[in-house]
Amino acid sequence: MPKIAIITGASRPGSVNKSVAEWVLAQVAGRTDADVELVDIADFNLPLLDEGYPAMYQNYQNPATKAWSAKISEFDGFIFVVHEYNHTAGPVLTNALSYLNVEFNNKAAGFVSYGSMGGARAVEHLRETLSELQVAHVRNQVMFSLFTDFENFSEFKPTEQNAGTLAPMVDQLVSWAKGFATVR
Repeated sequence: MPKIAIITGASRPGSVNKSVAEWVLAQVAGRTDADVELVDIADFNLPLLDEGYPAMYQNYQNPATKAWSAKISEFDGFIFVVHEYNHTAGPVLTNALSYLNVEFNNKAAGFVSYGSMGGARAVEHLRETLSELQVAHVRNQVMFSLFTDFENFSEFKPTEQNAGTLAPMVDQLVSWAKGFATVR
């Protein structure tokens, strides 16, 4: 059974990112075809990339990097909870991805995004980054609008239509995660 991480994409105080990630976890918790875990980037206290060697060498010097590497290595796939910030993925997620390389190779990813345009632009940029890390990203995507899925832009209340896109994305992700296990 593949192990899937739901990875938060923000650590800013007051961010709704973790509440969206917790909602995703609650929605997929009953699945019998995958083991799912919430991984909060904030728990790793990763400073702006401060490793002396390129990530592909895995010559990590800092305890935070070693902990992040060990955690990501546990998983077969990822659901990234992505907010759009300045038309791209938030800096905390981008920074966290930059720390590692091999730990992500030949795994699968899906996206739950939000923003004024549903986070679509952020995910498009993130897809490019993940391609470089050799992460296969599924086509299906979950997008939430700040205008229709959040009350007062702060309380997550997904519409039925947008919430209904989660299961098809996770179905595809689990299938791909299983397939890539044979590649690794």
